[in-house]
Amino acid sequence: MPVSGDAVTPRTAHGRGTGEGHGGKDGGGGGSSPGSALPRRVVALFAVAAGAAVANVYFSQPLLVTIGHDLGMSPAVVGSVVTLTHVGYGLGLFFLVPLGDMADRRRLVVAQLLLLVVALAVVAAAPTAAILLAGMAAMGLLAVVTQTLVAFAASLALPAERGRVVGLVTGGVVIGILLARTVSGLLADLAGWRSVYIASASLTALLALLLYRVLPRHGGTPPAPLRYGQLLRSTLTLFARERPLRLRALFGLLIFAAFSTLWSSVALPLSEAPYFLSHSAIGALGLIGVAGALAATVAGRLNDRGLSRWTTGTALALLTVSWLPLAFTRSSLWALAVGVILLDLAVQAVHVTNQTVLYALHPDAGSRLIGGYMVFYSIGSAAGAIAATTLYTTAGWGAVCVLGAAFSGSGLVLWAVTRHGSPDHTSEVTAREATDH
Repeated sequence: MPVSGDAVTPRTAHGRGTGEGHGGKDGGGGGSSPGSALPRRVVALFAVAAGAAVANVYFSQPLLVTIGHDLGMSPAVVGSVVTLTHVGYGLGLFFLVPLGDMADRRRLVVAQLLLLVVALAVVAAAPTAAILLAGMAAMGLLAVVTQTLVAFAASLALPAERGRVVGLVTGGVVIGILLARTVSGLLADLAGWRSVYIASASLTALLALLLYRVLPRHGGTPPAPLRYGQLLRSTLTLFARERPLRLRALFGLLIFAAFSTLWSSVALPLSEAPYFLSHSAIGALGLIGVAGALAATVAGRLNDRGLSRWTTGTALALLTVSWLPLAFTRSSLWALAVGVILLDLAVQAVHVTNQTVLYALHPDAGSRLIGGYMVFYSIGSAAGAIAATTLYTTAGWGAVCVLGAAFSGSGLVLWAVTRHGSPDHTSEVTAREATDH
């Protein structure tokens, strides 16, 4: 029985809702048919599209000074560029991502990508600050197609391979986030800041065409027979009734608060003595964090083996430990590199585990579950960024590291307190779904 209105799928004896996580006809060249593994090239396309979409949220960060000078924006208005982009993204997570449970996901993905092309074109051509800000907000709103792609890929995957597929697509998201600043800095140096958004609009249009041709016309779980208002209310109902969703949302908030604590403030000590690194050099630091993509894939495979609880605890311990080498950033770039690798590995391992566990709760409500969970990701990211930059100004880098360790340690404590009441059900759900196929 699907999730509908304010009702939630009844639990089985194992404590999870039933529902098929795979199926449908192959409507395109690379679609997956019932009982078959999702082709690697389709998974790769999902990963590229998800990474390219989410990168738009981060392109502006190294470009703020240049954009401000070009459009005559005050520092306060320039700072609102990032804020509005993230606000748009947060709104999209709640109001757009759940549509994946009631609409044809293939059409939804393509439509959002085409609208994203329009928003990117508006940003690229913006003659005034007001038009730029409106375009940035719309761009953030539509970039949530990333999460629609994650839920779509999970719905098409066989239950036994779902963790691996989610891990690979999330790996694409990781690479998109971490390379966004580097790519935008390089393109801006070569052809100006507007070229970044022109290039992104072109790539997004190409991806929309490829996905339209490759994705199955009907695939994954069937659309829920809900009206839009019922859909949003059922998202809130899922939070009220599903303890694993509440718990994983808190994990998501804390790990991304820690992630944002580092990445929103690390440029500050690196641009000062003794390093005085350029913007391009600081942006290249993101290349080190690409190691997180490896963690996403490995975590997905561990979840397919029913080790979600162990993976979560181990990753949260690594996340907490990562702040020790990060504390020595001012005296050693090697220590910074080690800390960045540990932090990104840990964050992505928990993130993939969260999404895999949540999708297994109610496959027929996958978009709502992932969209609702990602709202907490946005809250954590915003909180970490604001707190870290404010704390650096008043107390320095050491205080920022204490803050990051506090977020990370809180996640580890939460896991330790709740782990006995949160057994690994993922393997049980996988086995039951596999039987259905």
